[in-house]
Amino acid sequence: MPCVRTVLCLLAALAACGAVAFLGYCVYFDRKRRGDPAFRRRLRDKRRAQQPKTEGRGAQLCDPAKNEKLQELFLQEIHMGELWLSRGEHQLGVEHLSNALLVCGQPQELLKVFQHTLPPKVFEMLLHKIPLICQQFEADMNEQEYLEDDRA
Repeated sequence: MPCVRTVLCLLAALAACGAVAFLGYCVYFDRKRRGDPAFRRRLRDKRRAQQPKTEGRGAQLCDPAKNEKLQELFLQEIHMGELWLSRGEHQLGVEHLSNALLVCGQPQELLKVFQHTLPPKVFEMLLHKIPLICQQFEADMNEQEYLEDDRA
């Protein structure tokens, strides 16, 4: 009859082998999962969704050169929108004003200004255009980040 001590040693050795095999299994599949491009894409999308949305003054960019270019683009789009609206081309005017909203640091404030200054028909066209512009912007950003990830 085997000794109790021998049986306990065998059980301990068996448990240790099982633990080592389980850890090896975990490490192998974790490396396989992390190397998968689809997993990286899902992880990037999840992180992007978890980032807090910045509004107002916190939305300003750290790089002054980029901030200056965005400001120039904003002013150019406002000017072009006003120009097209003054010529009676409401569609083109709304297109440029919605682009200005997209790059604006405080879009809610700009919408309030538009509500008071634009004719109701044009303001309504602008409100209908906003979701389309946001979808287009998100698609462009996703494509740009996808291309940047492929280069890396």
